Amino acid sequence: MNKALINTLKKQHPNVDIVMASKYLTTKNDFEAAIEAGVDTFGESRVEALLEKLSFIEALPVSMHFIGTLQTKKVKKVIDHIECLHALDRLKLAREIDKRRKSPLACFIQVNISHETQKHGVHPDEVSAFLRSLAPLNNIRVIGLMGMAAAHVDASTIRKQFMTLKTLQEKLSKTYPNIKALSMGMSEDYHIALECGATVLRLGRVLLGEGSYGTHE
Repeated sequence: MNKALINTLKKQHPNVDIVMASKYLTTKNDFEAAIEAGVDTFGESRVEALLEKLSFIEALPVSMHFIGTLQTKKVKKVIDHIECLHALDRLKLAREIDKRRKSPLACFIQVNISHETQKHGVHPDEVSAFLRSLAPLNNIRVIGLMGMAAAHVDASTIRKQFMTLKTLQEKLSKTYPNIKALSMGMSEDYHIALECGATVLRLGRVLLGEGSYGTHE
């Protein structure tokens, strides 16, 4: 576990939260090692994997987020086991969550900032309308925006895409003051995300010791 990186991030960016991708952690010992290194929030991207780990996750002092695409038909399986969803991208999903949850769920709206057809997410121009459609849903609590930059592109392109999200967040927060958080930046581009105002990083491999702060893997 890259404890030095975790400590550096916390020291240099105390207001930025780290969500560790738990797909790399398969046992209770793995989670305990991450906790010992300073991580207390984890993000799972597959429903089946989350369910497999519940037997020991729920006994640990951790917060579980869901960071992958969530199928509407699988909402009922995980919705009471997570504290935050990073990929709210359609009204049908929001309505199912609203129906199944017993209390409001913190959510990031996923925005397709790379404009790649294979990626999920709301088009930047449609986020405002999407927010209006969520207004009647009492168990949906939007806290911010989430975006993923395109892979295998240069730093300037990544920066431009992250700044699209930051600019959108600033604009929306004038009408929706609770939209304060920006979940953006993964192992290969988190340093650029930090420059662009990320408040939540979703990190995986780099926290296992592969790579170093401020450099690409």
